[in-house]
Amino acid sequence: MRIQELGATLVIFDDELSPVQGRNVEEVVRTRVMDRAELILDIFATRARSSEARMQVELAQLEYTLPRLTRMWTHLEKMRGGIGMRGPGETQLETDRRLIQHRIRVLRERLADVERAREVQRQGRRTHFRVALVGYTNAGKSSILRALAGDDAVFVEDRLFATLDPLTREVDIGDGYTALLTDTVGFIRKLPHHLVASFRATLSEAREADLLLHVIDASHPAWEEHRDVVDGVLHELGLHVHPLRYVLNKMDAVPADMVDAVRQRVSNLLPSSTFVSAIEPGGLEPLREVLREGMRQARPVLEVRIPAADGRLIAEVHRDGEVLDQRHDEDVVILQARLDERAIGRLRQRGARVTVTRAAHAPSR
Repeated sequence: MRIQELGATLVIFDDELSPVQGRNVEEVVRTRVMDRAELILDIFATRARSSEARMQVELAQLEYTLPRLTRMWTHLEKMRGGIGMRGPGETQLETDRRLIQHRIRVLRERLADVERAREVQRQGRRTHFRVALVGYTNAGKSSILRALAGDDAVFVEDRLFATLDPLTREVDIGDGYTALLTDTVGFIRKLPHHLVASFRATLSEAREADLLLHVIDASHPAWEEHRDVVDGVLHELGLHVHPLRYVLNKMDAVPADMVDAVRQRVSNLLPSSTFVSAIEPGGLEPLREVLREGMRQARPVLEVRIPAADGRLIAEVHRDGEVLDQRHDEDVVILQARLDERAIGRLRQRGARVTVTRAAHAPSR
């Protein structure tokens, strides 16, 4: 048998096996068997750093393990008690089931508490323009966040699932605009449904975003398949209805003789995509422009009337928004500007007359 020839101690399947399938295969090959879901769960377990990520991974592992307990206790199944009695294998199996079910309940309650706390944090961000980075694992989402935020503390590493926790930073995108940019967990082909369920709370950051940036590694030969995988997961999570822009990252890693072909292929499949590099100087300027345009579309155009003598309030409009036009009408300054809800509220409280001339609308997909 090939397993004996190689001296293999582990057989890995690239698909998820049912508990019965896993048990039957192990009986035939007489070697430890691991399926794709278990392997990914193990990788996630080594990557989890925060308490929330560790709880999410543990929950997914327990939900994966629970239906497979019988397979784990086959070494005791031949030990039987007398009439009306149960053998130690069955007793231990029932005990383990109860312990795991209890632990699952505890983890779900704790994660619900974390989600409630996160919701309180999100309430304070309602007035900000929120952007979520989504994409296949190792597409460079964290590198983009690190470069845009200018924060070397953002963890970046060239490996699968380097980021499991959502990380939000305020980034300056130019023209007086700032946005809240959140990095999320990466996806992968045939992502185990246990993980999708466990990380729903984390991905709620993406659900609350005003704009999704689907980051794709343009240098990867299977980038089209990666895009389809992520689009499928977004659809499963109900995020496919959100405004979304495709961002082709790592253009610096595309061979020089392939750049034009890649750009042409992407333009044909995904019009209005943005090509960026997180490591080249100025490589993220096209993305900053996308974010600025998204903010412009998300903010209404207003007519603001302020007494000409109130120079401080006029200066605040210039500081906090984008002034499109300014003119005088006797002792009143009339500004046409884009402002967020907080700025509008402050202006009205201080006596400025604010009228919406063009309503905000969601960024185009």
